[in-house]
Amino acid sequence: MPAVPELAGYAVSEQSSAGRVVPEPRPKARGEFQRDRDRIIHSTAFRRLEYKTQVFVNHEGDLFRTRLTHSIEVAQIARSIARALRVNDDLTEAIALAHDLGHTPFGHAGQDALNECMADFGGFEHNLQSLRIVDKLEERYGAFDGLNLMFETRAGILKHCSPARARELGDIGSRFLADRRPSLEAQICNLADEIAYNNHDVDDGLRSGLIEVEQMEAVSLYARHCRSASADFPGLRGRRLIHETVRRMIDALVTDLLAETARRLADSGVASPADVAAAPLLAGFSAEMHAENRELKSFLRDNLYRHYRVQRMTTKARRIVRDLFGAFHSDVRLLPTEYRARADREGAPRAIADYIAGMTDRYAVKEHRRLFAVGMD
Repeated sequence: MPAVPELAGYAVSEQSSAGRVVPEPRPKARGEFQRDRDRIIHSTAFRRLEYKTQVFVNHEGDLFRTRLTHSIEVAQIARSIARALRVNDDLTEAIALAHDLGHTPFGHAGQDALNECMADFGGFEHNLQSLRIVDKLEERYGAFDGLNLMFETRAGILKHCSPARARELGDIGSRFLADRRPSLEAQICNLADEIAYNNHDVDDGLRSGLIEVEQMEAVSLYARHCRSASADFPGLRGRRLIHETVRRMIDALVTDLLAETARRLADSGVASPADVAAAPLLAGFSAEMHAENRELKSFLRDNLYRHYRVQRMTTKARRIVRDLFGAFHSDVRLLPTEYRARADREGAPRAIADYIAGMTDRYAVKEHRRLFAVGMD
């Protein structure tokens, strides 16, 4: 079994960490970032990801990705990259597993609809909601609200942030005001997320029949690796050929990312996490791979995400979210007891957003029926 490589100087370590908001005794048999990972996995929000949309709504098939399987796949890719680059793979894994905790039901359609509903009340963005979950909404510990994660895990979850919101968040939002980059661990997670969803959306899109192999042959990244797989295994057909092709695409993207990031690290001369924060983004693809990846993303946008069957579902999803928000906002008494209490403390719109964002796809559909279908409880 290969030894765990020693962390590079530019990696985040427990010694360089800003720690937790509420001080705690050190864990006995694991590291601090391992503890973060474990808390995320045991959280209620993480379990709910099993029934939240990636592209296809949960009831459309058992074999399509969900937010949960996507998060696990991102963590696997990110951890492998982190270890190869000698950065903190425990921190990287924790960020990856937590990055979608705040996602609404029905994927980006649900998020967009909830953001529209919240336009006059501070808006809604899923990575801010992920931070809100780990900082406040999870109720599992007697000593604190949320999960009391390490500063660097929380900072890695916060991928985007407006200056106004950054000022409200204090230390955790300071890098957005100081024009500083995220940790290398967080940068790796962002790209692992992109690698996972692009390639696995190809797999799910082909499985669904919404896109065809013949269409994919016009995409250079897919076509090249499909030809390679067919040359190595002349009799390979159907799903096995698709899986082999997608596997090779992921490997090519990861290999390119490792080489390009290592080159940038060497050229930049960074020697500490502070150096990483002050440098331009260090994790990235080569210009050639970036172009191929962009072509793949454009193909998926035009042929899968905008497919009329996906659009029909996203239209329904937006309607459900808007209807739910409107009903609760017009009469807060319709909210469950705990959310009515939160509405009294923090205002109805934010409490309603918390409630809707926490719903799974199927729960949101059931709640909509309860409120709007005649004869339902």
